[in-house]
Amino acid sequence: MSAPLPRLTRSSFAQLEGWQGADLNMSLQAMQRSAQEMLRDGSGFRRAAAYGGTIEHWRLACEQSLQAKDAKRYFENGFVPFLVQDAERPEGLFTGYFEPLVEGTRNTSPDYPVPVYRRPRDLVSFSAQQEAHIGLRYGRITDGKPQPYFTRKDIEQGALAGQGLEICWLKDWADAFFMHVQGQGRVLLREGGQLRLSYSAKAGHPYTGIGGVLAARGVLTHKTMSMQTVRAWMSEHPDEARELMWQNESYIFFSETTVEDETLGGVGAAKVNLTPNVSLAVDRSLWMFGTPLWIDTTYPPEAQRDQKLQRLMIAQDTGTAIRGAVRGDFFWGWGEDAALIAGHMKSAGSMTALLPKALAQHLGL
Repeated sequence: MSAPLPRLTRSSFAQLEGWQGADLNMSLQAMQRSAQEMLRDGSGFRRAAAYGGTIEHWRLACEQSLQAKDAKRYFENGFVPFLVQDAERPEGLFTGYFEPLVEGTRNTSPDYPVPVYRRPRDLVSFSAQQEAHIGLRYGRITDGKPQPYFTRKDIEQGALAGQGLEICWLKDWADAFFMHVQGQGRVLLREGGQLRLSYSAKAGHPYTGIGGVLAARGVLTHKTMSMQTVRAWMSEHPDEARELMWQNESYIFFSETTVEDETLGGVGAAKVNLTPNVSLAVDRSLWMFGTPLWIDTTYPPEAQRDQKLQRLMIAQDTGTAIRGAVRGDFFWGWGEDAALIAGHMKSAGSMTALLPKALAQHLGL
């Protein structure tokens, strides 16, 4: 039985705490990147979202964004704010992710044993009927029948070896694992220079958080669990770390990408480069890529900043673990500060969705 849709209550910009003093210029720039993709390709509209509408409901807002000079006026004139309320998680949950920097090489060697794969040719998206039969959205066809794809353990033990799918090789299995979790990465090449990797596809198995596995085993608690504490445990228990990572059967494939603007991150699921501190990963079944979302939450204590975090984010990515209406994953960029915040962030908060006026009218809101 599917979860009930969240309740959207019409609000006003005057009711958004922090809105009047917010700097929305980066949000507008991110919106413009999404608008260009929506008008040009509209890839997000190929998959229905409960509050997504069609390109016709977004066209005017997209076109006006490309001419906008005053960010606040643009958002206030073109959108209607709706407070999002989720009965299943009324407190909301906001986490973070970042672009890790790892060591690697274009050519394998004993010191770089970990392959990073591009999408295999036999990985397919199932039809609705096939998905209903097997319970997975992606997999492979064997003897004319849909089958689950290889698991993380299968792949790491050589299931894809010899197919020429390797983009590069990394030094450390844990580096590869956490790059998979983030869905992107920068590889500092032994030969010199950097390689930028973006998410390309996933094998289709459900995501399992290994921090939760450690908590269930009594190793960590949900309060102490973070990327940093999980990695510390793995470093202290190298013989057990591989088995722990295999508990997450989900596996990510990458593509090499060129980023012309070095202030931006890799390409997200919305087919645009991610903007640090502004791009948000959302539940794709609910929100159309490009939706502006006003988030009122807090920094994790480890960030040692003013705890209040109020920001206009743009939905430009998604993730297997991002499920629910008042649920978002902040893209923090790269570097030590981004890793610190992303690794510790698990904050409650509220979300207000800004929907184009045409879409609000279409939805009868």
